[in-house]
Amino acid sequence: MSDQRSSKSQRELLNFVDNFIHEHGYGPSYREIMRSLGYKSVSTVAFHIDGLITKGYLIKRDHSARSLEVISTNYNETPIKHVATSSREKWLVDVILGKFNEIDELNEEELLDEIYVLIGALKILGFEEAYMAMRSKLLDSVKAKRENDDKKEK
Repeated sequence: MSDQRSSKSQRELLNFVDNFIHEHGYGPSYREIMRSLGYKSVSTVAFHIDGLITKGYLIKRDHSARSLEVISTNYNETPIKHVATSSREKWLVDVILGKFNEIDELNEEELLDEIYVLIGALKILGFEEAYMAMRSKLLDSVKAKRENDDKKEK
């Protein structure tokens, strides 16, 4: 458990990021962190941020600039990790595909709501490619269902 605790430099960086976000409403750039904490290179900042992300104290949203979010500043406890892994992505995609199969077999509208939520989870977890693929499948499925319903009405 002690290997999950942050080092003094990491705690200092984490406090800086937390205060910066509270003050500005968005995360600091790596250069701002470097200057404020007196580091000599941006790679030192990246090293400490990667360590804090690995330990679960920080996350990066959308893999874009200024997207750091503080999960926890409580150094006495190991934060809960919410790591999105490829195995979790595969599991979620398999669940969604199973729901698509259920819709084809049972033709139940309620399953669409579940699929919408599950596909949204792919996006939230950062699985962009899987999100786009499942979203496309959903749109095709909804379009086919509407066409099928229109044929039945005629």
